[in-house]
Amino acid sequence: MSQIIEHNAAACRSSRHTRVQHLITADESSLADLEALLATLPLCSTGRVFVEIPDQSWQGDVTVPARMVLTWLDRSRRSGDPGTGRGCVPGQAVARAVTAWADEMLCDGDGHDGLDNATRIHLLGGYLGTADIVDHLTARTGIPAESIHTPEQYGLTTAR
Repeated sequence: MSQIIEHNAAACRSSRHTRVQHLITADESSLADLEALLATLPLCSTGRVFVEIPDQSWQGDVTVPARMVLTWLDRSRRSGDPGTGRGCVPGQAVARAVTAWADEMLCDGDGHDGLDNATRIHLLGGYLGTADIVDHLTARTGIPAESIHTPEQYGLTTAR
């Protein structure tokens, strides 16, 4: 029988405490949802938060747990598809950043075997970037689509 460990500040300081990694994305249309999600995370959470915004004026104060890294992706400072001379379209910067991060940081399946230490993935941004990220995570890293949380109206995954 497994022992239930209370999740509190003392438990988070324990060297035996399992820290769940999180991957979270958002854009300018989902900043309120992002803040609500971050407020529910334990202080000892680890992982990455990528937020794509149209330009620097959208960058605000977002509080993330101390062991998480927040990256702002300013579309106005990024190029679009290589060789086109076009600007970055909505969803493109976050899809590039997350796929690069996932290729480097996630192992095949990344613990998505029913254990509590799997990477928790919440994709809150627009449809195009979210769809590209889901495709990449399922095809390249073996993460089951049902383990990825996306807005229900997108119909990309079965988990909510």
